[in-house]
Amino acid sequence: MKVFQTICRQLQSSKRVFVETAPRVVFSTSSYLCGRKKRVNPYEQVDQEKYSDLVRSVLSFRGHARTPQSLFEEDALLYGPVSKSKAPKQEEEAVPQNWFPLFNPEKSIKPDPARDPPVPLKIPFQRNAIPSVTRVLQQTMTSEQTFYLEKWRQRMILELGEDGFAEYTSNMFLQGKQFHGALESILSPQGNLKERDESLLESGYVQSVQHVLKDISGVRALESAVKHETLQYVGLLDCVADYQGKLCVIDWKTSEKPKPFIRNTFDNPLQVVAYVGAVNHDANYSFQVQCGLIVVAYKDGSPAHPHFMDAKLCSQYWAKWLLRLEEYTKKEKSQNIQKLD
Repeated sequence: MKVFQTICRQLQSSKRVFVETAPRVVFSTSSYLCGRKKRVNPYEQVDQEKYSDLVRSVLSFRGHARTPQSLFEEDALLYGPVSKSKAPKQEEEAVPQNWFPLFNPEKSIKPDPARDPPVPLKIPFQRNAIPSVTRVLQQTMTSEQTFYLEKWRQRMILELGEDGFAEYTSNMFLQGKQFHGALESILSPQGNLKERDESLLESGYVQSVQHVLKDISGVRALESAVKHETLQYVGLLDCVADYQGKLCVIDWKTSEKPKPFIRNTFDNPLQVVAYVGAVNHDANYSFQVQCGLIVVAYKDGSPAHPHFMDAKLCSQYWAKWLLRLEEYTKKEKSQNIQKLD
């Protein structure tokens, strides 16, 4: 401040200019607060006597404990009652329209030595107008199955050529036929395998099923034709025998790839259960079957995979088989109508 006054004196003396010094200003933080009026709480201007009930309810609300019941009541007051929406219904499995039981109550499950055949049945298969199990399954394959089957066929033709693929399928059919012949000889009490075919017993497929054969006894039928007299379909089953003490329809399969789970066998369970139902309703068979067995053998001799089907599992596949049979019947009727037109 002294420096500022000195500069002013020098200016006055040198240039005769009169400069008045400004009065001292003192700044204070309290001057702003003192200069403004005190803020008035608007709630103090409310006529509390007039609105006493409202004031008491507002002041007393803070002290109330909020319980789940009070929360539900508040929600109901604000948003209305809760609308309980129904859970979406799960898609129900299709049920065959013309349901027919898998098991026959007129046949006994227990073995009857007086009625059971002394040797395994071997009824010859006769082709006629009645559809076979194999034909029904082939004609009613899903679009997905057809797609993958055709994709496999095209890949094999690309690798082997048309002639090579035809030879491959012919060899596979021959190997399967020889495998079934060898098993028939092993399980048959006559043992009618020719000497020149004894080498088949040493094949990889036969070696693959040796551990399964140890659990098989009481053979009732071998390579025998069967007919469902009510549903009108036929088939040629591989074997009916006891597996681990339970009477089963046994189906022997060969495969180049491992099939450790029953889902890997595609339509084989439907084939087996179709034979089970046919045996139970065929007058040529005095016994009743409640179980099935799929045995997948391998050419390299590795242990075969046996897939056992109990009565409950057979019943589940039986419903699916009936649906496929219905689908086949509808297709046949549709084709016959088109031919007439």
